[in-house]
Amino acid sequence: MAAPGRALTSGPSSKWDIREKVWEHLEASGLAEFPRPVRGRIPNFKGSLQACCSLRELDAFSRAREVKVDPDKPLEGARLAALQARKTLLVPTPRLRTGLFNRIVPPPGATKEILRRCATSQGVKDYSVPVGLDGIAQVDLVVVGSVAVSEKGWRIGKGEGYADMEYAMMVSMGAVQEDTPVVTIVHDCQVLDISEEILDDHDLTVDYILTPTRTIQTNCKRPKPQGIMWHKVSSEMLGKIPILKTLRSREKQAGKDVTLKDEHPALANTNRAAISNKKVMAATTQPRAAPGSAPVGQPCVESDPVNPKLEGSDTISTVYVGNLPGSLRVSELKSALRELRVVPVRVNWQGAQHRAFLDYRDQGAADRAVSSLQGLSLGGNALRVELAKSQRNRGQGEISSHK
Repeated sequence: MAAPGRALTSGPSSKWDIREKVWEHLEASGLAEFPRPVRGRIPNFKGSLQACCSLRELDAFSRAREVKVDPDKPLEGARLAALQARKTLLVPTPRLRTGLFNRIVPPPGATKEILRRCATSQGVKDYSVPVGLDGIAQVDLVVVGSVAVSEKGWRIGKGEGYADMEYAMMVSMGAVQEDTPVVTIVHDCQVLDISEEILDDHDLTVDYILTPTRTIQTNCKRPKPQGIMWHKVSSEMLGKIPILKTLRSREKQAGKDVTLKDEHPALANTNRAAISNKKVMAATTQPRAAPGSAPVGQPCVESDPVNPKLEGSDTISTVYVGNLPGSLRVSELKSALRELRVVPVRVNWQGAQHRAFLDYRDQGAADRAVSSLQGLSLGGNALRVELAKSQRNRGQGEISSHK
């Protein structure tokens, strides 16, 4: 493990592997700050205020009149800097439930202490007013949190996709332009080598990285999201984020294709694939000893009874499914997989860690599973789904990099 203040090394692993590595290192090295544990969050870290202070030195900040800053704890100093510079501060509403932004409005003659309070999560609640779709002017600077970021500007968030969605919505509203700078603020150890191949086309990239010791200009040339990718939005997501409905209506009137993910015609399966799925479905519905009742904290690995030599196969492709609700049972996940006709040959259930790994016989089956599961919600949680790129220890059914 890297020493505090030095960058971790990262090979060609999945986003989930990288998140786990960063969260684990911040905790183990004593760099993590309140709120703890940092796992599952945009992590707060020792030196975050110092890193945020570097924002004042950016020309992009000096020129900006409206600044959007995420509500994460490590960005508190960035919100304070915007308020102290008398800029319009916009903060996204939690999970976009009631709108897109709140504008922080300090009381007249606010003291330094009140400005500090306005920059906290409680202050955002106490001193903010909602901004309607038609009330948003031009956002001149965007500040986002990250779990990891590369010097090239590739960014990995905590896995829920809200920063990417917020940016896409701002594009849709005309609130940001292609040249609107995006800044992230992290600890030095969160700056990693990240392979571009694990990025998705909806992922937000950054132009500046601020750490307690450095200011990095990424000169990133990868295009930022050009708007909302409706084919990746589910009906359930649309129901949870009311502002999306309004934006969809506007874009539909403008003649854009706003077909949702679950409105696209299902891809026709070949007869062979259908027969294969039926066989696996039949196998996975055979009576077992309480398949949904693995003790908390213990993985539940279910092997493929059709092919007991599966462990020796080199063709297995694994799909990571994260953000599983704590109350979900493995049987409920398997039921959803059967309904979507993407039954794996093995489920490695890690409910206590809110995740599962699904083994498929080939890359094509795994790709179909990722496509089908993207945007799906179970128990109120939007699942995070991606190919797991780490090498699997097939004998134990575990991902080696998670040990």
